[in-house]
Amino acid sequence: MTTEPVISLRGVHAELGSRPVLRGIDLTVRHGEVVALLGANGSGKSTAVRSVIGQVPVTRGEIELFGTPRTRFREWARVGYVPQRTTAASGVPATVTEVVSSGRLARTRFGLFRKADREAVRRALDLVGMADRAKDSVDALSGGQHQRVLIARALAAAPELLIMDEPMAGVDLASQEVLAETLRRQVVAGATVLLVLHELGPLEPLIDRAVVLRDGCVLHDGAPPKAVGQHALPGHDHVHPHAPAGTEPIRTGLLS
Repeated sequence: MTTEPVISLRGVHAELGSRPVLRGIDLTVRHGEVVALLGANGSGKSTAVRSVIGQVPVTRGEIELFGTPRTRFREWARVGYVPQRTTAASGVPATVTEVVSSGRLARTRFGLFRKADREAVRRALDLVGMADRAKDSVDALSGGQHQRVLIARALAAAPELLIMDEPMAGVDLASQEVLAETLRRQVVAGATVLLVLHELGPLEPLIDRAVVLRDGCVLHDGAPPKAVGQHALPGHDHVHPHAPAGTEPIRTGLLS
């Protein structure tokens, strides 16, 4: 693993409306790392990842992708983004293949699909176990299957960086295991991953670092706190052993 930063946030502030959401966060994700963003609802997790891809404007601070200021970054085929399933398009009259193919457009020439592009879409569907539903309407899928399709869409362009916002939210256990295995294969192949999670679950073995946000500030950056592990008991208070003196305990109930 090299130390080259793939994502770099320095002193980033952001607002939604007139409400401050990010209050000067610093975050570095290096090549090959798997970093989980954790925290209570409203802590700024989703705003942080959406600021990285340019969906939320930054009022102060700097963001770089692959060493390039985000405002000048143009190589978006290197980045795969999986939004929260609840915010993704639903009710769209499209087949599974059509949705996944849309993720390949950044790699095509003038939007024309060639053999290599079609093969990339098929590989992405195979990776998430949805090849047998390729011709089905996305409206006919379960929540877990829909999430697999969104991940396949992100994988279709063979990105170097995967940014995923709550990929396991509302997903059945079988799909969670498929998604965890899919992500493991991407990590083995050298992908860099930034995940927003409420709990680590089956992804826990893949996580290199956890960054815990509270009120738009970084509370913890290091090993995943025990408080958000898959065996944590809701309602119990824990303090990470390296938390600074005076730090409030991380309440697992806030992270569920």
